[in-house]
Amino acid sequence: MPIANSVAKVSPSDRAHVAARELLRIDDVHAKATEGDHDILRGFSLTVREGEIHAIMGPNGSGKSTLANTLLASPEYEVTSGTITYRGDDIADWSTTERAQRGMFLGFQYPQEIAGVSVLQFLRQALSARKGIDLSILELRLAAMDWMKRLGMDSAFIDRHLNQGFSGGEKKRNEIMQMAMLEPDLAILDETDSGLDIDALRIVAKGIREVRAARPALGIVVITHYQRLLDELKPDFVHVLIDGRIVATGGMELAERLEKSGYDSFRG
Repeated sequence: MPIANSVAKVSPSDRAHVAARELLRIDDVHAKATEGDHDILRGFSLTVREGEIHAIMGPNGSGKSTLANTLLASPEYEVTSGTITYRGDDIADWSTTERAQRGMFLGFQYPQEIAGVSVLQFLRQALSARKGIDLSILELRLAAMDWMKRLGMDSAFIDRHLNQGFSGGEKKRNEIMQMAMLEPDLAILDETDSGLDIDALRIVAKGIREVRAARPALGIVVITHYQRLLDELKPDFVHVLIDGRIVATGGMELAERLEKSGYDSFRG
């Protein structure tokens, strides 16, 4: 399967068509830290269809990162009840590797540094695992450099060790480049805007929009504290997460209300 390296224009009717198909369903999920005694997610439910952007906003400790890690089967968290289905399949027994191979992608809040492995080597290994293809170094380099240009990254980063010496903004842009190259069907972006100044945020948001334009069926779950990223991405749905469950769902007006009045008005 070719790597997406061009932006396709999609009509509203085409987007409505792909958005009609269910991609992810989370039903009444309770989850906790593996070493913990109490559930952090307490009845979380969400449905994401292809082509949709869902934003999840919540205060510290509300369960946002628990949700992201639970979706990608982090061993540090466990589901105690409820179900998660991906394209109609119950994924309870799927490992992190299998979820990634099937098209689930997690953009980390704090991307890990990997010494001794270049960005190019990492991409080659990840693509081989995700798609079963083995691109030549030249093909991969050219495709990666195209996305690096779009994301405002120095082309020299392709040969540097993964995230070592990268600024916060460079790490986040590198995550978006990985998302573009791996062509997932579902992307969970855990506080991608964390630590970014306004210019870096706009570049990252532009990259997300371009990935979405190239892959109109891509479903995205954006976990964030701030309205400014949502102003750039224009999500289809905004959800407020309090104490491990969604307490309100709406559009951008919900994010604007949060910006003005905070989370207290959603408690109780």
